[in-house]
Amino acid sequence: MRLLHTSDWHLGRAFHRVDMLGAQAEFIAHLVATVRGRGVDAVVVSGDVYDRAVPPLPAVELFDHALHRLADAGVPTVMISGNHDSARRLGVGSGLLGRAGIHLRTEPAACGTPVVLADAHGDVAFYGLPYLEPGLVKDEFGVEKAGHEAVLGAAMDRVRADLATRAPGTRSVVLAHAFVTGGEPSDSERDITVGGVAAVPAGVFHGVDYVALGHLHGSQTITGRVRYSGSPLPYSFSEAGHRKGMWLVDLGADGSVTAERVDCPVPRRLARIRGRLAELLADPGLELHREAWVEATLTDPVRPPEPMARLTERFPHTLSLVFDPERGPREAAVSYARRLAGRSDRQIAEDFVAHVRGAGPDPRERALLQDVFDAVRADEAISEAAR
Repeated sequence: MRLLHTSDWHLGRAFHRVDMLGAQAEFIAHLVATVRGRGVDAVVVSGDVYDRAVPPLPAVELFDHALHRLADAGVPTVMISGNHDSARRLGVGSGLLGRAGIHLRTEPAACGTPVVLADAHGDVAFYGLPYLEPGLVKDEFGVEKAGHEAVLGAAMDRVRADLATRAPGTRSVVLAHAFVTGGEPSDSERDITVGGVAAVPAGVFHGVDYVALGHLHGSQTITGRVRYSGSPLPYSFSEAGHRKGMWLVDLGADGSVTAERVDCPVPRRLARIRGRLAELLADPGLELHREAWVEATLTDPVRPPEPMARLTERFPHTLSLVFDPERGPREAAVSYARRLAGRSDRQIAEDFVAHVRGAGPDPRERALLQDVFDAVRADEAISEAAR
């Protein structure tokens, strides 16, 4: 059985204020053309279909268009909700859509109930594990401590229990939206940390033939059977080195897996350039970035006048301007924004405690801070689910 694995469409998302809806529509057309032209038997979409719980109407219309195109192609599609989606909204009409071959899996309680498709070699069971917010689903899965590994492990126990009841030789595919150990994140994923831990080991998924992951935006292989498709389009400059695509996966009669990367069309290359403004404007080696989307980091000791206007004369698609001035050894001060870059909310809070008190929080205070941030995240998830 040939599968096309994709995820993280983020319909409705912009790139540094650039509307990406046209590029997202182009991706949908590419997806359908790949389905028709490469003999695809099933499409799997591993979450974050939308960029937010209440997406704008044009994004909803594009999603509707995508569903019609996929249904017209006559190829079954299995799709789960991600941490950016409203599971309840995405799941509306799932029963009716299932009759058209579009199988939406947004309910955690249904993790152990697969979509079963067949080929000449027998059945393939597709298990959809939507994004599992630990604080919201721990009771459903009967786990004492809310954590990603615990709830995913319990969900996979249900998968394996169901698979054990099926005919010998039944192959299995799991769709999951999670941060798996070994994956490389980028700046454009929403933090899903709980209890200070976001990543789960790949071993959680043992016992199935292929795991189609979503959440991380870089296409990557965790193991031969566990892969991220990545987002089809870039959503931050940290993705400048990404190769955007989908996985074309052949699932053999014996459950063996071979995978081929299928590139996706991107509207422009991304380029990150760095140096003093005068150097960036004069360097002939940077001419290849003239038509790229550019993030420029200026290292001038003193901020030059009108830097964006001057940069866009040479690089008309400059979207991001960062200042990182060269400083001498006595000028160790770093901008507030730079101090916060790459740090979690908890780390920022701990730094603030150290700043105002002269000493960082003790272990009890760190645990209290983490509990507060976990509670806030859970409240936000409950509010989104109730919208």
